Amino acid sequence: MQVSPAGVALTKSMEGCSLTAYPDPASGGSPFTCGYGHTGSDVKPGMTITQAKADAWLDYDIARSAQIVNSLVHVYLNQNQFDALVDFVFNVGAGNFRSSTLLRLVNAGSFAAAADQFPRWTQAAGKVMPGLVKRREAERALFVS
Repeated sequence: MQVSPAGVALTKSMEGCSLTAYPDPASGGSPFTCGYGHTGSDVKPGMTITQAKADAWLDYDIARSAQIVNSLVHVYLNQNQFDALVDFVFNVGAGNFRSSTLLRLVNAGSFAAAADQFPRWTQAAGKVMPGLVKRREAERALFVS
């Protein structure tokens, strides 16, 4: 499956776009983030990028997250479920998704129970983050629709 335009819009709205690199607020400084939540060795403190670069990184990062969902989910998903999981992976990473109860419940076909897992992922650095609460609510709402 591929992410729909609505799925891309969800990620864009949750990430926002910064053309100047900034330290991850949840981790106290590292990694640095730029564009639509892009992190990696190619992001350096103080760097600036173009909107075209931010869009290219977003396309790459979403495609990578979609590939992870496609490889780890072994049951049929509708488009909304897929888009919600891709945004989740985009935010929490492949390793966290791979070991999550959310994935286990999805693969068991227990979609209602899986949906109830989204709100469990609202903390960063041991603190509930309002932005993550909002994001998990949006992902859950999309997943169940």
